Amino acid sequence: RDYKVTGVQTCALPIWTDLIHLLLTRKGTRYFLPDFGTRLYEFIFEPLDGPTFSEIESEIRESVQEYLPNLTITKISVKAASDGEEGKGSYVNDNDERVYRVPGIGTKEHTATVRIDYIISESVFNSSDFVIINI
Repeated sequence: RDYKVTGVQTCALPIWTDLIHLLLTRKGTRYFLPDFGTRLYEFIFEPLDGPTFSEIESEIRESVQEYLPNLTITKISVKAASDGEEGKGSYVNDNDERVYRVPGIGTKEHTATVRIDYIISESVFNSSDFVIINI
C-alpha cells in the first residue's frame, strides 16, 4: 500500500496514525478500553505554565508507554504557541484605544504547542519521526 501524507514515511504511517488516535481520544470514551486515550482535552483551559506543561508531558508518556510499546518517545516539547510573538497583535495608542490587530494572534495566547519526537522500533531498523499538535 502506498500512503501519501506529506512528511510521513510509508512504513511509519500506521504508527503515526495510531499515535494521533491515542492522543486525541479522551480517556473513558472507549467501552472496552476505558483507560485508552489521554486527558489532553482537560488542559485546554489550564494556565500555560511549567506545572501544566509537565502534566501534559507525563500524560502523553504514560499513555504511549501503555498502548504503543513499539514506539519510544525521545523528546516532548510543550510551549505556548504565542512564544516569540510578544509585541505582535495589538497596537494601543496614547488614548488607550486599540488601533491595529493581526488576525489569529489572539487565539495563540491560549494555545499550547506539543511536539513529540519518537523512534519506531519494529525490527532491526529503527525510524524516527515527530508529531506536532496544538491544545
